[in-house]
Amino acid sequence: MKRAILLAAALALLATTAVAADKLTVQSLLAQDYAVVGTTSPLGGGGGVYLQKKEKLYFCYVAETPTSTTVATVYCKPVQ
Repeated sequence: MKRAILLAAALALLATTAVAADKLTVQSLLAQDYAVVGTTSPLGGGGGVYLQKKEKLYFCYVAETPTSTTVATVYCKPVQ
């Protein structure tokens, strides 16, 4: 039950987030020659992907719904 609530909250956040033209996604970072250097499974569901290029490191959270056709990037943030 708790997992379903957390997933619903993450999906609500995704639905209310404005999408900018230059929004970072896993796909856009891979296109910029970032490499996947790690993954994680957050307790609330979805997945975490660490991408690195030289000294720049990003963490991206991805999620899907039962009716979605893809797994979508919810956000990517730089790791400091």
